Amino acid sequence: MRKQARFIIAAPSSNAGKTSISLGLMRALVKRGEKIQAFKCGPDYIDPKFHELASGNPSYNLDLIMMPETHVKEVLETQAKGADAAIIEGVMGMFDGARKSQGSSAEISKALDIPVLLIVNAKSVAYSVAPLLYGFKTFDPSIKIAGVIFNKVNTESHFRFLKEACKDVQIKCFGYMKNLSQVEIPSRHLGLSIANMEQYNSVIDKLAKEIEDTVDIDAILNETCTVIEDSKDEDRNKSNALKIAVARDEAFNFIYAQNLNQFEKQGEITFFSPLKDAQIPPCDLLYLPGGYPEYYLKELAANESMKTSIVSYSEKGGKILAECGGFMYLGETIEDEEGKKHAMVGVLKSATSMKQRKMHLGYRKVSVDNEELRGHEFHYSSLTSTELKTIGETKNIRDEYVPMQLYKEKGILASYHHFYMGTNAQFERIFKWIIQ
Repeated sequence: MRKQARFIIAAPSSNAGKTSISLGLMRALVKRGEKIQAFKCGPDYIDPKFHELASGNPSYNLDLIMMPETHVKEVLETQAKGADAAIIEGVMGMFDGARKSQGSSAEISKALDIPVLLIVNAKSVAYSVAPLLYGFKTFDPSIKIAGVIFNKVNTESHFRFLKEACKDVQIKCFGYMKNLSQVEIPSRHLGLSIANMEQYNSVIDKLAKEIEDTVDIDAILNETCTVIEDSKDEDRNKSNALKIAVARDEAFNFIYAQNLNQFEKQGEITFFSPLKDAQIPPCDLLYLPGGYPEYYLKELAANESMKTSIVSYSEKGGKILAECGGFMYLGETIEDEEGKKHAMVGVLKSATSMKQRKMHLGYRKVSVDNEELRGHEFHYSSLTSTELKTIGETKNIRDEYVPMQLYKEKGILASYHHFYMGTNAQFERIFKWIIQ
């Protein structure tokens, strides 16, 4: 038995400063010599990359839509083992979920019995935060609000109004962040920016320094401290002896940490770069995840030897799982925003385009032979032509049919769908669909 701080960083709405304050707290604690384990609510790929940069450890997704609740709890306990603090960054507004609050930060808080550290953007408000705080405190009494940090505070006198509101509502105030417009993490769709994550180290250091100056970190740790019993070591016995080749570079990098853990359980992982390597490594399964292929179309098109090696692997019966950007890459062409078409691998009779950007976003449920897998769709490209065979049916979280399809050609399973494969059952279901 030992003590560990655990809390979810949530906010009344998006753009309140959850990410900046999460990163600043993580880095501040690391500078104190603490071991931090970060998590992210929802199917986000970008925030976990920043978490890893700030904390020095991989960050894990916690998602009650894609994952069974028992698995969410298992991920937390397994990955937080040995950490001094488990910090979970929430998603959107605290109660914003797929349907009402389903899958929201609030639901994660209740499922894991972890308190919430509320971040409030105080840029254009003073004592009027009192009814807002009161509403979040009383709307669902089963959720414990540990306290609040105010963001974008202009002056000490401004902060006094905010502290008075906290006192009257009886919510602890842990401090504030100044209005630091020059010290912010950039847009969520980062494109080329995430190719060099180290460039944000100085930004995170500045956030950490500001938090040390104006936030009572010790009070946060004391308020959120809990006694835990560290989980037993996970059984790492390999289920199979698969050789899995995983594309990972600037163009392909949307990969859940749990998926990689699952691949390691199933066999041996070899990473490779479709941008820079001459060919794929020997493998039993080729995994092409999503990412930003649209920013590297010239380089991908020019790497003929890599494309040839994938075609040869496929023609010899190789098994391929391709998601979103990986699906686009396997097609015949990708059209850029200017209308120029770039030749891709060509093992799939399909073409995609970035010319008329349109966001496709949401949880997806894919059912094949009475078996269902859940995942997520998020892309700006469009499928412009296809002769591919489809399997199963795809619905959103409200059980409405959606245009996105799951395509099956020989040993290739491809789609805009991002699959979650953190459990043995989820991986085995996907692999069965590929080989059948």
